[in-house]
Amino acid sequence: MPFITADDGAEIFYKDWGIGGSPVILSHGWPLNSDAWDAGTRFLAEHGHRAIAHDRRGHGRSSQTWNGNEMDTYADDLACLIDTLDLHDLTLVGHSTGGGEIVHYLGRHGSSRVSRLVLVAAVPPLMLRTDDNPQGLPIEVFDEIRAGEAADRSQLYRNLADGPFFGHNRTQDVGQGFRDAFWLQSMACGHRAAYECIAAFSATDFRPDLDKVDVPTLVIHGDDDQIVPFGVGGKRAAEMIGGAVLKVYEGSGHALPDTNRDRLHADLLEFIDA
Repeated sequence: MPFITADDGAEIFYKDWGIGGSPVILSHGWPLNSDAWDAGTRFLAEHGHRAIAHDRRGHGRSSQTWNGNEMDTYADDLACLIDTLDLHDLTLVGHSTGGGEIVHYLGRHGSSRVSRLVLVAAVPPLMLRTDDNPQGLPIEVFDEIRAGEAADRSQLYRNLADGPFFGHNRTQDVGQGFRDAFWLQSMACGHRAAYECIAAFSATDFRPDLDKVDVPTLVIHGDDDQIVPFGVGGKRAAEMIGGAVLKVYEGSGHALPDTNRDRLHADLLEFIDA
């Protein structure tokens, strides 16, 4: 299996599919891994692109490091992957926490290798409610997730899969296979990594990173997202990024790469090929 070695020696697993074409990196959400993007990776590879997806450190097949489970290191690991593969004219696509990772990469490493950015139900600009971010969610929301992760992580993931992640508790009738895959990927994430990543996706302030985005950007968000509410995430991110294109999936929840697969793939391809 292909791995790159991060600066601290961590092994980062990645998939590299397709022959030729401009490269696309797809970054997954918490607490999943690159398998979450398999359908999108295959679709883009079959439509002429080099499609790459990696397991964030602590997740999936990558090293379960004790330290480094925060956004600075995630972004630097992504930079290591991009530099090692010597990618240029790159499209970065991030779902949920992955949206934070790719935006933070731009904030720390610039856009010299990047041509386009796509945020899908992504966590920027800032999920946590603070004095200067009253639109955010109260810390008790994330404390409850932390408590579930610490006490019975397997049950937490079952509850998320059967409820708000897919919107299965509302309008979305999501098959058991999708929900089982979510649980399986989540259980492959390291316990410490999953716990610490809750702070990484909720409390990292991506607003300074969004100010530095200088490439064409597509923001896609469901207006019934129970994990990253539209008014907390996509709506505000699109307002902060100059010239960003916002596509709202009416009635859709958080797990767009699964629940809205065909529409999302078409929108990605149209934007990347434009």
